[in-house]
Amino acid sequence: MNTFSTQIPSPLDYFSILVDDDEHFPLLEVAVSLAQDEYPELDIQQVLGDVDQLAARLRRRLPVDAGPLQRLRGLNQFFYRDLGFVGNVNHFHDPDNSYLNVMLRTRKGIPISLAVLWLELAQSIDLSASGISFPGHFMLKVSLPQGQVIIDPFTGQSLSREELQERLTPYAQAQGLVGDFDVPLGLYLQACTARETIARMLRNLKEIHRTAEDWSRLLPVQERLVRLLPAHWDELRDRGLVLAELGMRRAAIDDLRAYLLHTGDPVDAVSIKERLVELEQR
Repeated sequence: MNTFSTQIPSPLDYFSILVDDDEHFPLLEVAVSLAQDEYPELDIQQVLGDVDQLAARLRRRLPVDAGPLQRLRGLNQFFYRDLGFVGNVNHFHDPDNSYLNVMLRTRKGIPISLAVLWLELAQSIDLSASGISFPGHFMLKVSLPQGQVIIDPFTGQSLSREELQERLTPYAQAQGLVGDFDVPLGLYLQACTARETIARMLRNLKEIHRTAEDWSRLLPVQERLVRLLPAHWDELRDRGLVLAELGMRRAAIDDLRAYLLHTGDPVDAVSIKERLVELEQR
């Protein structure tokens, strides 16, 4: 008698399957799956079903013949006022702000997690919307017959060009992009891909855990970044450094050697080589 078993993929393998293809990249499902590192028993399909129910409620509220502007206003009324989604001002750096299963319960998040959910609802009512990887603060862009609207997902507020330029100025000054090196505002308002959105979500978590030197929580985040961005050798380097902190010496050496091999002569070559020598001598 033959017996068959269905092997459930690990969270990391499941993530790899989801992000394999840019053409069919399920942004919401990938974003929800990030919480599996913190909540191993998470039922992703249940969360997706909860979002589907919100989308159905939204569609029932809108007239069949509602135009794009009316749909946008209806979405913002539903999302920010009726459901009460809001930016988590008091605990901005709490990792839970990046986990959509938690955000659906608390109604609090950071700009990018709020934006992912908002975009899913926008798509359900046929609004032409996208995310914008604006420096320091993820934004939303909606295309209407009257023109483009830029929205701060933290508050739902529409922003003028002057307000956007004011928010951009500190970043531009810090990067030396002033005077002859000034960059037009429009270049910062380009739509970002689903893969870029997930990369930014993961890098937010990466920075939180790295700042706290919480290496055990950082490692699964770094593993996802390596799978998501296989050609970004700096992510492989960073995984190697995390592995070293956790005492996983052989795996750390492999990552750091691969980083140097694929990048030739990076600016941090000396420090990485010194770290390698240290690990190999232990």
